Amino acid sequence: MEFERPIVEIKRKLEELSSLPLTKERDKEIKKLKEKLEKTTREIYSNLSPYQIIQISRHPLRPYTLDYIDNFIEDFVELHGDRYWGDDPAIVAGFGFFEKIPVALIGQQKGRTTQEKIKRNFGMPHPEGYRKARRIMKLAEKFKRPVISFVDTPGAFPGIGAEERGQAEAIASNLLEMARLKVPLLVCIIGEGGSGGALAIAMGDRVLMMEYSIYSVISAEGCSSILFKSQEPKFVEEAAKNLRLTSADLKEFGIIDEIIPEPLGGAHSNQEEAILNVREAIKRNLEELLKYNQEELLKRRYEKFRRMGIYWEE
Repeated sequence: MEFERPIVEIKRKLEELSSLPLTKERDKEIKKLKEKLEKTTREIYSNLSPYQIIQISRHPLRPYTLDYIDNFIEDFVELHGDRYWGDDPAIVAGFGFFEKIPVALIGQQKGRTTQEKIKRNFGMPHPEGYRKARRIMKLAEKFKRPVISFVDTPGAFPGIGAEERGQAEAIASNLLEMARLKVPLLVCIIGEGGSGGALAIAMGDRVLMMEYSIYSVISAEGCSSILFKSQEPKFVEEAAKNLRLTSADLKEFGIIDEIIPEPLGGAHSNQEEAILNVREAIKRNLEELLKYNQEELLKRRYEKFRRMGIYWEE
């Protein structure tokens, strides 16, 4: 990312010095460079624009859904297919144990290599992906398992085939089922939260959001194309600013419940710390949700979403 260029330059110098034989003078120089690196990183990351946060949310080295599952879900068993059309690799779904608690898990998976990105359709689900997620949620309800959802998608796939197979209906049906699901649903936005493609697995009792992730009704590029008929950087940046899609904005509006802090330099700079932060946030919130009985859970969920979008007339 262009705004990280000063950070990259300091890291390159550090690597060069670290590869040379260690001397007293060189050790002092390395310490100075490390201090400069931390200072520069703090300065840059304390003054990020919304468009820069979008870039961070899309960084290919950020942890994805399977990274979280592999690190803190035990005995994960992935289930495939929607029992209507087929399987959609863009959505991972199954059951496992979180802190010895049996849970259901769903989440978008973008893929890292070119081959995997194509296989998983760059994390943009088809209708069968959302129907698979709904099937897992209903199974979780049947067996009284809380659901943990990881959101990371540019949006639902807008292709002709997806529309022919009922993309809008699949998303709408998921919203209906999540509204009345009789088990806790904990959502964590870990990267991009794009439009209905994200919302289709994100209507939770608790919605957590990583510090440098985004959540919006449309991408900044899409908004710019509609409003300004252009995707020039200046227009995209203006759209990003006005969409109010950052975690700080959404916490202020009451759309999300908690911001999960990221390591200095973003989740891509220290995956282990980022994953640990997410694990702790999920554990704390899940333990609280499990205290509510079914009636209380549904009542609180209803009230939570009714509070959104309140306005006053003068």
